[in-house]
Amino acid sequence: MRLLITALALLLTTTTITAQQAGKYRTHSLLFKDNFKNGLDSTTWIAEVAPVPNSRVYVENGRLILDTKGGVTVWLNKLLSGNVSIEYTRRVLTTGKPNDRLSDLNQFWMAKDPRNSHLFTRSGVLEEYDSLQLYYVGMGGNTNSTTRFRKYEGNGERKLLQEYKDTAHLLTKDKVYRIRIIVKDGVTSYWVNGEQYFSYADPSLLKEGYFGFRSTWSRQEISNVRIYQLH
Repeated sequence: MRLLITALALLLTTTTITAQQAGKYRTHSLLFKDNFKNGLDSTTWIAEVAPVPNSRVYVENGRLILDTKGGVTVWLNKLLSGNVSIEYTRRVLTTGKPNDRLSDLNQFWMAKDPRNSHLFTRSGVLEEYDSLQLYYVGMGGNTNSTTRFRKYEGNGERKLLQEYKDTAHLLTKDKVYRIRIIVKDGVTSYWVNGEQYFSYADPSLLKEGYFGFRSTWSRQEISNVRIYQLH
């Protein structure tokens, strides 16, 4: 009987750990959601688009569309702090339109400018963000040849934490991705369709900042944005 109880306890412990690894926490509260059913609210979403022709950010059929020849960042104008889960659905579009390119499903989170309280002052060119403190995943970057996880230190250093170059961690044409970014108890992680790609126990965790969709030279659609406070 004692052995049976011990075995059941071990099973329950394993189940709990597995659920946590999947980014599913039992206690959470909804901080923000957007289905883009009412268009693009320019006070909620701040678009920084590199001044290159045929580049724009708009909403169509309940989806945020990044359609740019150059760099683009779309910031959520909401300061996040503490333990959070950021979730959304995203797809790179490749149907033959001018900006279509299978590349750069990218994102910033916990971003702050250590020298300026006003974060949204840039043009969308990637190098202009080097002075920020933030976490960054460039999924399918460099024309879909790398997937990289970086920490920007706020002094121009873009520390490479982890990297993949194998096909399994790059982009697939027409694939829908459910992204989940978690910051919890000293660890930040990045999940794709339920699979953990990156995890970093940061001794100097960025505990507060802004989230932004990032890309360059591509056309992408984003929907079902949800952000939860984790307890």
